[in-house]
Parts: sequence; structure tokens; C-alpha cells
Amino acid sequence: MAEMQRPYNETNSTIVCYAPTMITTNGIWQGDNPLDYSLPLFILQLTMVVVTTRVLVFLLKPFRQPRVISEVLGGVILGPSVLGRSATFAQTMFPLRSVMVVETLANMGLLYFLFLVGVEMDITAIRRTGKKSLAIALSGMVLPFVVGSVFAFFLYKSQGSMTLGTYILFFSLAVSVTAFPVLARILAELKLVNSEIGKIALSSALVNDMCAWILLAFAIALSENDSSSLASLWVILSSILFVVFCIFVVRPAISWMIQRTPDGETISEFYICLILTGVMISGFITDAIGTHSVFGAFVFGLVIPNGPVGVTLIEKLEDFVSGLLLPLFFAISGLKTDIRTIRHPSTWGYLFLVIFLACAGKVIGTLLMSLIYRMTVREGVTLGFLMNTKGLVELIVLNVGRDQEVLDVQSFSLMVVAAIIMTAIVMPVVTTIYTPARRFFPYKRRTIQSSKPDAEFRVLVCIHNPRNVPTIINLLEASHPTKRSPICIYALHLVELTGRASAMLIVHNTRKSGRQALNRTQAQSDHIINAFENYEQRSGCVSVNPLTAISPYSSMHEDICNLAEDKRVGLIIIPFHKQQTVDGGMEAKNPAYQMVNKKVLANAPCSVGILIDRGLNGSTRLAAKSVSHHIAVLFFGGPDDREALFYAWRMSEHPGVRVTVLRLIIGEDAIDPAELNSGTRIRKSEHIGISYKLLRFFNGGDAASEPATLAIKANQEREKKLDEDLLKKFQIHTSNNESIMYIEKVVNNGEDTVAAIRSIESSHDLFIVGRGQGMTSPLTAGLTDWSECPELGAIGDLLASSDFASTVSVLVVQQFVGTEPQEDDLVVELGSMRHSTLDGEGPSEPPRGQNAFRPYTTDTN
Repeated sequence: MAEMQRPYNETNSTIVCYAPTMITTNGIWQGDNPLDYSLPLFILQLTMVVVTTRVLVFLLKPFRQPRVISEVLGGVILGPSVLGRSATFAQTMFPLRSVMVVETLANMGLLYFLFLVGVEMDITAIRRTGKKSLAIALSGMVLPFVVGSVFAFFLYKSQGSMTLGTYILFFSLAVSVTAFPVLARILAELKLVNSEIGKIALSSALVNDMCAWILLAFAIALSENDSSSLASLWVILSSILFVVFCIFVVRPAISWMIQRTPDGETISEFYICLILTGVMISGFITDAIGTHSVFGAFVFGLVIPNGPVGVTLIEKLEDFVSGLLLPLFFAISGLKTDIRTIRHPSTWGYLFLVIFLACAGKVIGTLLMSLIYRMTVREGVTLGFLMNTKGLVELIVLNVGRDQEVLDVQSFSLMVVAAIIMTAIVMPVVTTIYTPARRFFPYKRRTIQSSKPDAEFRVLVCIHNPRNVPTIINLLEASHPTKRSPICIYALHLVELTGRASAMLIVHNTRKSGRQALNRTQAQSDHIINAFENYEQRSGCVSVNPLTAISPYSSMHEDICNLAEDKRVGLIIIPFHKQQTVDGGMEAKNPAYQMVNKKVLANAPCSVGILIDRGLNGSTRLAAKSVSHHIAVLFFGGPDDREALFYAWRMSEHPGVRVTVLRLIIGEDAIDPAELNSGTRIRKSEHIGISYKLLRFFNGGDAASEPATLAIKANQEREKKLDEDLLKKFQIHTSNNESIMYIEKVVNNGEDTVAAIRSIESSHDLFIVGRGQGMTSPLTAGLTDWSECPELGAIGDLLASSDFASTVSVLVVQQFVGTEPQEDDLVVELGSMRHSTLDGEGPSEPPRGQNAFRPYTTDTN
């Protein structure tokens, strides 16, 4: 075996001789060197690449750099720029005879990664981007393209070894593209995916990406070495024919596979193997016709419908391809990069000029179009820097240009370094100049209590699956929509983000189209929309606005809260994370739902109700005239209980609804929660005094705590007065209403409370209770010790347990208490005496409304 060793980038002029039978070694004990054989050497190379990139990912994580930076830098470090300067290292770890194996596997990984990018990319989103995103995408691409063309012209004159037109096309394309997958990850890291600027950036990058692929196909076609001018024309025509074939033959075939798969089941392994084989066939066809093989894989992925097939393919391939094979491609790009070729100061000047002009072109082009659409200068500049994100597409362009001998080593290295620097500065610059902020839309009707009786009542209902729909519709109908006070419903179908490139909020403006659903998620959305539209048609005082939110569970609450803020709703209704089983018990279908509910409670801009569904009037949706509900309200006191009472009061106006208000009063022999363990009995009049003494003890007993103690006492007195005033007003207005029953019971402890609730549970089909956040009472003492769902509060958790009647649904209400600090929250700051109601331990949650609106306030600095 003989080999003429030269730098990695000069393989085209090097003759390499190798023995094709030397694949696996016989072992070191027989005198074989494993590095002389292709398989052990490849395994070692792959290990070095993965380890190096992962170490760089860890080191660059504090700087919030995208993974592509670490992967390219890993290749640069292993290449001739750093470690490859050592001839021993280069000849031992990356000899020329291994290049073919490494590049073949790297391109195979690239092939399947681009296929996954196509699967994740929603091509229909381009039609929904609107004129703003389209204009920003084109302006952010045209100006850098022109700047790059001018710069390439001068750079070409100094080297002059390739066709001017082709060189300009490759160079300008590399400068003007935006890496859609990398940008999506950066926006997710900055938590801007669901913001207005994030949505515009993703939509614009999607358009930019599609234009880049089209231009790349033309660039490859024009770079053919065939002197005949017809060769490029045939390449272009063949590529167009391949795209048409994929749209009209491949897509229907895959849709047929989906239709043959029963609902709820994953697609068969046979069909998966056919699709994965189709990826390689597509790559072979496009490579054979003169376009790069990744073009065929990308188009093949684009035509696969969104849905269970895409989800299955991503689950099976993404970790292996993205984590193991794709770093090889980035490493190859780094290995081809030789910074030593950028020797002269003039060349470094060219490098920084490229970076400056490319960034300036993107920023100026995007800023001008942003100003036309009345965006702020800060938003326009931020958008321009986000569009400067480079990554996979640019490296593909550069590698193709290098392979086609359009770019030489120096131009290639210069552009790779420019791409690294341009992408690296995106995150720091954006975090410096842009603070995520939404305009605060002030509106007063954030609660049911503050809603006017003769005004529209706006409700946002969240739905995970069609099973939630019947009870929610029956609850809304019981809410008594009238011409005097109609109900505006925003029906939001919550879908986990899988198989798509970015989160999105879909507004369903069109009515029934009669078209068949492409996947299970769309079928569920159609079912939910049809149910609410039928309800709207039956009830003349209801307007329905169906929407679908597609986002990860970790940020799903942002979609809910942002929509509630934008639509100025007074109540959010979200389903409980547990569903009733056949035997009457409650089973958690998806633990992530509980996390979403907790975050909505902590961040909601209005009142929130968690609905425990046990079949309100069965599973049927009742007509307005046939509604018959017996509703019970448990009133202990506090803002949440007042909100629950107001909601039931509205329902009581419905002719088919009967309401029972059960007020539980602290008895003279009540047990104080602070003394529960010792069993000391105290009178109600002593309860507040002991709490104050405990608070003073925790604060050192100094005089400085007296104002806080007085504030707490005043707040408790104020809350008590609000409760008494509301109950008095309620009794006066409903004294002649036979459908309303008011009961008062004196109880001393949690056991008496449970007994009082059980006495009325069998005669009612819906309980409405306040969450009771921050309220400490002897009436609930001991009920939270074995709490399974603390986000419901003590009474809500009790009613949601399997111990209670299996036919009684429960609505746990939390009232929005505003953005100003609440006086009762001083207990948290001074004495840390309030318990967390979300996590069951540690410090309590921030005052409701403050945490929610901190990101929404306008930045005045």
C-alpha cells in the first residue's frame, strides 16, 4: 500500500493506492495495526469528531452558541488549521486513503438529515406567511446577494481561476442564505418562537431557504464542466421533472400508505423501509442528473404529509442522524478549511469586509422593509441579525462549490470562517439590543366578577382531545348566553409540537370544506371545530372562533396566556390532566397536561377555571331548552370563592339550572392550623391573634414588623368585609328565586368540612369551588397532607379524588387579582408562612398577575 501524503485540501492532485481487502484487522496480537484498516480507523475518526464537538458544545454553552458552531469548529481543530499541522497526526488520524470512507458516510448522514428537514418543514406555511414575511425574506436576500456579487467580482479578479458568473453565483448565494433549522433553535433558546418577531423571522427564513435551494440547483447546473451549453439546460429540466414526479406520484403514494394505517396506530415497518429506501433512490436520481444528491432527499422529505408518518420518521432517525452522522459532514467542512491560506493582511481584510458587508446587507435590507411595515427600528435591526444566521445550507453551497472547483482553498476557508463568525455573533447581539416585550393591552374585564351583566362575556376554552368537548359545551350552555350578554368563545385545540419546524397558532377562518383530514391531529381539530360550530348554530347568542395551537408542552401556556391577553377574555377554562376511567376512578393520561395547567394558573392575565370532567349530563351535548343542572357552590371566603359565586350567579339565570350555595363558617371550637399538631383548641377570635404572634416570632419580634402585621390584619378584615357584602347582595337579589338555595353550616375542622360536602354531593352534577390560593383556614386543616394535585387547592383536590361521587364534575376557579402586589402576599415576604400550592413544597408562587405581566410591560429604558 502506497500513499503520497499532501495537505487534506489537495486530494484532487494526489494519487492514493490502497488495498480494498483491508477492511477489518486480525488483531494487534497478530501484529496488525488497526489504523491501517478502514473500519477501525473510521470508528476512531467518528469517535474523535463526536467527542470533540460535544466538548465544544459544553464549553460554548455558557455563551449560548448553536451546536453548528461547535461542530464546524471541531472540524477546524482536527483539520490542517490546528492539529492537522502536525504531519504525524494528519497521517495517522486522517490519512488520504480514509477520505473516501469518511466523506461517503458524511454525505449519507447529510442525505438523511436534509430529508428530515424536509419532513419537518411545513411547505403550506409559505402560503400563510403573508406579505410582510415574504417582503422581508426577499429584501433580506436580494440586497446581500447584490453586495456579495460586487464583492465576488473584485475578489475574482485577484484569483481568476474559474468562470466569473458561476463564482459570483456561489459566493453571493453563500452570503445571502439564512439557515432555517439553526434559526429555529436560536429562537427557541431565546424564547422568541411564539413572539411576533420570532414568527416573522421563521416565516422569512422558510421563504429564504426555499429560494436558496432553487438557486443552488441552478448554481450546480451552471457549474457543470461540460462545454456544451445544453448540459445545464438538461440538468434544470430534469430537476423540474423530478420535483413534479415527487408531487404527483410520490406524495399520493405516501398518502395512500397513511390511509391504510388505522387511526391510533403507527405506520408499519414495511412502509417505513420503503420511504427510507426512497430517500436513497431520490438522492441517486438527482446525483445522476447532475444536481446534488441532497436536493433529491430534501424534495422527497418535503412531499411527505405532516402527521404520524413524519413523527415516526423523526423519532426513528433524528438522534442517530443528527447526533452521530451529521457532525461528520461539519467536520469534513472544517477539515477542508485551512486558515493558513489566509496569510496576508489583505486577505484578512477581505474576510472582515465579507462579514461586515454580508451583515450590513442583511440588516439594512430587512430594516428598510420592516420600517415600511411600521415595525420599530430595534425590531428591524434584530430581525436583520437573526436573518444572518448561517449553517447547513451555506456549508452545502460551499462544499458543492469546492467539489466543483468553483471555489479554491482560500475562498472556501474564508467563507467558512465568515459563516462561523456571523452565526456566533447573532445570539449575543440579539440578547443585547432586543428585550422580548409585548405591548400591554389594558382591559378591565379580566374576571367574571368585573364583567358587566349587559356586555359580551369572552371565554377561552382549551381542548386536548375531542373527549373534552361535550362537557365544555354543556358548561358553556349552562353559562346562560343571551342577547343581552352573549358569549364569545375562543376554542383552542392544544397540539404538541412534533414533526414541524416551529410552533404556530392556526386560526380556522374557513368553515366545513368537506376535505378529508390528512392526519389524526387534523381529524381531531375538524371534529372539535364541527362540534363547536354546531353548538353555535343551535344557540343564537354564541359566537365561536376555533383555533389550533401547535407548540411544545414547555411553552404551551404562553400561547394560551398570549391569546387570552390579545382577545381580552375574562375566563380561561382548561381541562384537568386526569380523565375518568370505566370504573369511575381518575387516571392521568398525560402528565404534561398538569405542568401546562400549573403554568397557566401562574401566568394567566384573567381568571382561570380547571374543569374536572366526569360527564356533565353524560356525554351528550344538550340543546338550550333541555339543559338541566344542579350546581353547588362551596363558599369559604376569599377572591377565588367570590369568583366562583359570581359564575354560579350568572348560571342561575338559566331556566334549567338550579344552584345551591353552601357557606361554611368557622365554629367556636375550630382548630388553628398552626396548632393542629399539638391539638390545642382555640376560639375563632383567637385565631388571628396567634397568627400575628407567629409572624412576629419569625420576624424577630421587633417593632419594625408592626406595620406589616397591621397591613395583614387590615387585609384580612377587608377580605372578610368583601365576602359579607357579596353574600348580603347575593341573598337580597336571589331571595325570591326558587332555583337558588342558600345554606350556612358551622364546621370546626377538615373532617366536618368533608362531611358537609358529602351531604350534598349526590344531589348535584357540578361543583364550583374557589382554588383558595393563599387562604389558610381551620376548615381545610389536614386536607392538604395527602394532596395529589395541589394546583387545585385543598377543596378542589378533595373533590377531584376518586373518593367522591363519580358523576359530579368540578370546576376549580382562580380569580385574577391584578398586577399590584397583594397585601396578603406580605406573609410570604415576611414570614414565609404560605405553603406552595403548585409544587407542594418550597416557597410559594409569586402573586398572581405579577409573574404573568412582567414580560408584557413596555420597555421604557
